Amino acid sequence: MKRLLILAAALCASTSVAAQTVAITGGTVALGDGSEPIEGGTVVVRNGRIVAAGGGVAVPAGAEVVDATGKWVTPGLIAAFSQVGLTEVDAVAASNDTSADDSPFSAAIDVTPAINPRASGVSVSRGGGITRAVVAPSTGKSIFAGQGAVIDLGSDMEPITRARAFQYVVFGESGADEAGGSRAANFVLFRNALREARDIGRFAPISGGGGQREPRANDQRDFPLEEVPDNRLLGSNVSRSDDVLLTRFDAAALVPVLQGRQLLVVNVDRASDILQVLQLKREFPNLRLVLVGVAEGWTVADRIAAAGVPVIADALADLPASFEQLAATQSNVGRMRAAGVDVSVALIGDARQVRLSKQSAGNLVALGRVPGASGLSWGEALASITSRPAEAFGLGGEIGSLRPGRRADVVVWDGDPLENNSAPVLMMIDGVQQPLDNRQTKLRDRYRNPQEGQLPKAYDR
Repeated sequence: MKRLLILAAALCASTSVAAQTVAITGGTVALGDGSEPIEGGTVVVRNGRIVAAGGGVAVPAGAEVVDATGKWVTPGLIAAFSQVGLTEVDAVAASNDTSADDSPFSAAIDVTPAINPRASGVSVSRGGGITRAVVAPSTGKSIFAGQGAVIDLGSDMEPITRARAFQYVVFGESGADEAGGSRAANFVLFRNALREARDIGRFAPISGGGGQREPRANDQRDFPLEEVPDNRLLGSNVSRSDDVLLTRFDAAALVPVLQGRQLLVVNVDRASDILQVLQLKREFPNLRLVLVGVAEGWTVADRIAAAGVPVIADALADLPASFEQLAATQSNVGRMRAAGVDVSVALIGDARQVRLSKQSAGNLVALGRVPGASGLSWGEALASITSRPAEAFGLGGEIGSLRPGRRADVVVWDGDPLENNSAPVLMMIDGVQQPLDNRQTKLRDRYRNPQEGQLPKAYDR
């Protein structure tokens, strides 16, 4: 442990950390791709990328060696659904940017400018092993909440990994409320919104020239409004019918969703609602869906798997907390995975406490040992909070595993990372050493063994 800390301090003090070659040796290495851990493995990092990871990996000459014997080495954990960086205190409006209840805009809202990398939730989550987070807004007065982002939790002021990574829309009970009181209205409102996007999208030019552009379903490029050539989506030359419900900016924001250039993340729980959402792909074939919540997903898992739609589920949603969750069970994730669904795990009910996602994943490993229950293997459980969310958001080639070429988001743990009593002792994001302390740990250390005279008085009469 002493050598590990010494080398960690040396890495942290370096002025060119990302350019160093670092070999983390002797630890139990978990690649994060669903495979089982490898004892006595090595991870090699160079120029902010993974060079090699696994057993039998040679240490390059001149590499800075970190001895991780007795430790575990994993990719950084990914919060598959969160509001990290958008809020400090939920009840204090001035520090809460999760929703815009009084805004005239909905789908056009982009969370990127509101993300604060110095929010306490960022450092707390980082201290729990989280290196990246999917950040989603909350709905205001529309079923469309706006455009979410993927961020890193580094200690610098440049947190954005992918801006406008997805559009977030709510169905089910919450969506019905926002749409006027019924699920029927919810689906009509959604279809109408895409109709308006289709009308305005007819003026979208081909990239690099005039005319129309046929999008590809796997097109991952961002589609920021400010980069539309000639501003033609928003210009006065766009003719719109009189019965529009969306602002021009909101309709324009839905064009890349309609054309398959931006993911549509849909919050939905009830089995019948899930099937209705999947049916939307028949009407709008370019939609690229990710389902969030999916409490009753296990009952229609074969249909979700056949549609090839990734799922982000809350492993702790095991009680009928609402009428749309009557079939909730802690075996939901395991059963969906057994049916072939790509499942990520997140704390959807508490999108700020993302550091506890490893506890949810660990619970699923234990659940697999309970007779009659369905859980995950250890490797699959780790993948549900690393590579699975990366793949769901089109970033599997960049983050989420220790495969060669991925960004060097690496965490060294003092024990099994899916055990509650384990904690990170070393973390890199893009190959750069990160601090693991935060305000809470500093207060803990300050007041753990206070001595008279070392701390200020609470008050002095």
